[in-house]
Amino acid sequence: MAVTYYDLNMLIDGEWISAKDRETLAVLNPATGEEIGRLPVATRADLDRAAAASARAFGEWKAMSAYARAKVLVRAAAILRERASDIAHLMTVEQGKPLAEAQMEVRNLPDILEWDAEEGRRTYGRVIPSRVPEQRQIVIKEPVGPVATFTPWNFPALIPARKIAAVLAAGCTCIIKPAEETPATALAIARAFVDAGVPEGVLNVVFGRTPAEVSEALISSPHIRAISFTGSTAVGKHLSEMAARGVKRTVMELGGHAPVIVMPDVDVEGLAEQAARRKYRNSGQGCVNPTRFYVHDSIFDRFAARFVEIVRSIKPGNGLDSGTQMGPLAHARRVDAMKECVDDARRHGGKVLCGGEPIEGRGFFFQPTVLADVPGSAHIMKEEPFGPIVVLNRFADLDAVLREANGLPYGLAAYAFTRDGALAHRLSMQLEAGMIGINTFALGAPDAIGAPETPFGGVKESGYGSEGGTEGIDAYLTVKLISQF
Repeated sequence: MAVTYYDLNMLIDGEWISAKDRETLAVLNPATGEEIGRLPVATRADLDRAAAASARAFGEWKAMSAYARAKVLVRAAAILRERASDIAHLMTVEQGKPLAEAQMEVRNLPDILEWDAEEGRRTYGRVIPSRVPEQRQIVIKEPVGPVATFTPWNFPALIPARKIAAVLAAGCTCIIKPAEETPATALAIARAFVDAGVPEGVLNVVFGRTPAEVSEALISSPHIRAISFTGSTAVGKHLSEMAARGVKRTVMELGGHAPVIVMPDVDVEGLAEQAARRKYRNSGQGCVNPTRFYVHDSIFDRFAARFVEIVRSIKPGNGLDSGTQMGPLAHARRVDAMKECVDDARRHGGKVLCGGEPIEGRGFFFQPTVLADVPGSAHIMKEEPFGPIVVLNRFADLDAVLREANGLPYGLAAYAFTRDGALAHRLSMQLEAGMIGINTFALGAPDAIGAPETPFGGVKESGYGSEGGTEGIDAYLTVKLISQF
């Protein structure tokens, strides 16, 4: 596959639909602000056609054996391995993250597909012993039906691949609306599935002039039986309300605001360096990124000094340039949002230890920023910044800081660092989040972004349901009891 960016399409019922003679959206390179392609957007007729195709193809895909479906996913995984370098390049051009980060993200995709392929062959039911000899009671699991999925721009390969693989492995068909900011990456993944032999209509890819137009059309469609969404809590609530009107199953992976509790018995300088390098990956645009550090007062000054030293050394730039350690933000609106976060923290008495300003020149860049001693009344202590800003606050009372860490309505990820085993256990039990990292920022395999065998999901207003793990496929299966005499 040649690395050409401009050939953007939609995929509906096996047909690749180009931008010719259609309404289109501009796709920008966030590192330069320049237009790099035109993206076709779906009409209502296109969306109706995609839903109908998904429903028609569901019968064929469901009837295939789990072994046959698994072979398609394994072939797609092999194709993705062959094309990994090209897909990573596309991702950096349209999303902005450094090429090394894009390569790491794409490198994990085949593992996801292969794991789901194997797990899809193990969606066993069970036999329940009957109370009478003449009766047989069997529980089986069946695919729920066509699934509409919606994915964001921050991990434009990982999240679409994870959703598509789980949906297809469960025996369902899939319509995916990737982010319009990062279409080429998702289209490259879809093409791998098509080239691996996914039947027409089993996988459809659509884009919209506005996300609401697509979501409203698909979720209201009688053909769609489940919805999977990754994005903001506000949008997730709205989609959940629409799905509820049709009593449709939902998986919601929503926003977070991950607290980090640092106890005084840690390797202070070592952890500060590790934390600083982890925080600014993907320019801080990650829902499980550490955002609120609570550092014990006895080590706060040492921790903050080393943290800031590392942050000052981070080199922002074009993700394709060698030496770049942090890329741009997704679009100009995010730059404005970062500036307002910093200004609001200042107004509430917070300190700016480094950064705090947009970076002049082309593209959508903001300085890696560290704030300190920010009161809970500031906006950034209530809502995740979703960018290259972190807060370092000090604490002395563990019970009080646990109340503060758990005090927001979000609960996606949380972290704690201590060498005390009993305290580590207490923190893991008392932190309110769907995923807890104790002495690590790796939620899953250390060398992977979202290990396929581990569940990924939150509690409270960070959503419900899981992606990854056996739970990720169970989300798309229904349970049927067969009682036979």
